[in-house]
Amino acid sequence: MKRRSLCFALVFATLAAFGEQGAVRVEVAAFDGGYTLVREGRPYLVRGAGAADIDLATVAAHGGNSIRTWGVEDAQATLDSAHKHGLTVSMGLPVAAERFGFDYDDEASIAEQRQNVESAIRRYKDHPALLAWIIGNELDMRHTNPRVYNEVNELSRLIHALDPNHPTTTTISALDKETVELVRNRAPDLDFISLQAYGALALMPKAIEYLREGPFMITEWGPLGHWEVGKTRWGAPIEQDSTEKGRHYLESYRTFIAPFLGPCLGSYAFLWGQKQERTHTWFSLFTETGESTAAVDVLEAVWTGRVPANQAPAIRSMRLARRPATDSVRLGAGKRYTARAEVVDPDGDPLVFQWSIKPESTETVVGGDFEASIANLDGLFVGDATQAQVNLMAPDAPGQYRLYVMAYDGQGHAAHANIPFLVYGKRR
Repeated sequence: MKRRSLCFALVFATLAAFGEQGAVRVEVAAFDGGYTLVREGRPYLVRGAGAADIDLATVAAHGGNSIRTWGVEDAQATLDSAHKHGLTVSMGLPVAAERFGFDYDDEASIAEQRQNVESAIRRYKDHPALLAWIIGNELDMRHTNPRVYNEVNELSRLIHALDPNHPTTTTISALDKETVELVRNRAPDLDFISLQAYGALALMPKAIEYLREGPFMITEWGPLGHWEVGKTRWGAPIEQDSTEKGRHYLESYRTFIAPFLGPCLGSYAFLWGQKQERTHTWFSLFTETGESTAAVDVLEAVWTGRVPANQAPAIRSMRLARRPATDSVRLGAGKRYTARAEVVDPDGDPLVFQWSIKPESTETVVGGDFEASIANLDGLFVGDATQAQVNLMAPDAPGQYRLYVMAYDGQGHAAHANIPFLVYGKRR
């Protein structure tokens, strides 16, 4: 790993401030027994989020200072918007993982990929919002050829030759010593490594023993993943509600990130925006219509030290046919049932509810790869479906489904929960 002392970094302070006109120098420096990023000659702790399809003004408004991307699509617009709002960008580069069929023994494919990376570096290297380059995403996932990291090293060398002002990293999904050592040994030109962990972030107190040998960053963290939670008897993952997720973000930051800042250069929470991954709410810090959830309130609090003036509603419970998700709820086809959500608003704002039923996801992709959204099933609610309690008809067709509730406070915030359920039999 490349290392420079903080004193040496400060020499470049006057050269760093190209401001509106060009690159801002960023590097990793040894500092106070650990490491820090140095930007414009000053220590820079990343308080960031992975952002997707959202106004970046929201990141700055909640106290964040940086975003990360997973590619260079719309890179110019992203960099320009980030700079406008005082944010930096760790830019993902187009480097393919083996699980997408890329062969790291194929010299022609490697040469083409290098050319794509070089084009991106030349195009964006002098933008003042740029913070760092991320070489691929979770290249360790399902990989079989360790040469992938020899190529990461060659790409890092190429980047440094073209752009001496910004550090390089790559992200890994396995928080284990073997993978960390593989990356460090085969890609020593990287300025730091980046970790992506959800429930596995709890391994940090033990992992720090080998992680602290060099600088690192946490480039994804968030709620428990769908691969880490309990399941119904038929295998449907049971998602944390938005309030449980808020508590999880708070505990994760306080216990597994904040104590290790020093060798850790900062973190990017996932996902500042909305996406489908098993459900449309699982990793989404915002709703499809743009309301923020409890986890956003938590991030603002840990980033700024201040609790937001108005906060998201809180889920106390959700029941379908008087049972919670952990009861593996089974409903008779075409029969009528009641569902109820108990939700409170800490500011006393009146709540409006929105209920929906969707077929259960059948996706098996990993690593956050693309999943198509799932449409609501219409005509299943009886009467008013904007209250805390609703009546519904189970779908006619046997199979797996999921009931969702959203509670909106009219102040730009929302709470959500869902229950997977199994329909059996035939409608009579």
